Amino acid sequence: MHISEGFLSPGVLVSGFVIAGAGVAYGLKKTDPDRIVRVSMTSSVFFLASLVNIRVGPGSAHMSLIGAMGLMLGWSSFPAVFTALLLQAALFQFGGLFVLGVNTASMASAAVMVHLLFGGAVRASGGSEKLAAAASFAAGFIGVFLGAAFSGLWLAASDPGLSGAAWALIAVHLPAAFLEGAVTLAMTAFLRRTFPDVLGMAVTRE
Repeated sequence: MHISEGFLSPGVLVSGFVIAGAGVAYGLKKTDPDRIVRVSMTSSVFFLASLVNIRVGPGSAHMSLIGAMGLMLGWSSFPAVFTALLLQAALFQFGGLFVLGVNTASMASAAVMVHLLFGGAVRASGGSEKLAAAASFAAGFIGVFLGAAFSGLWLAASDPGLSGAAWALIAVHLPAAFLEGAVTLAMTAFLRRTFPDVLGMAVTRE
């Protein structure tokens, strides 16, 4: 769901940087110092997962683990995504520096929305395991879908002629959305049993 250089209008690029900048600033404010290592590790996983990509017109399809990131980091997803995308652009010319704001805004916003929509159900220690599992799968699926949809909206807003490419970008991410739903389900099930604090769950000490 990276958008490549050269397809977006200057106004859209500026809007992306404004949203990304505000999100990163708020995310840093919400990040406790003792969570820096967790944010860094999650950013590294996102960096590696999204390097394997398939070009789709002006964008690309790839794994991202946006849902899992949103559940674990919440608003801290903004600085995590920004750092990973900045390194990808600087080291591998993947995405690009001019579209860094737009790509950060698309993927980090999707992660935050997943956190707000499904985080409560996944973290509910006394809740239904089936509900937590359903919420985990939905978080992985919706995270990818929203990231692709936001990227498509940026393309369409920049040039109505790119609407077809925007729909193609969303469609090609549907198989990845199902896969990420399953991966996120497995990850959260493991974390709920072994490291519930990573998901923000209260740890009961006997």
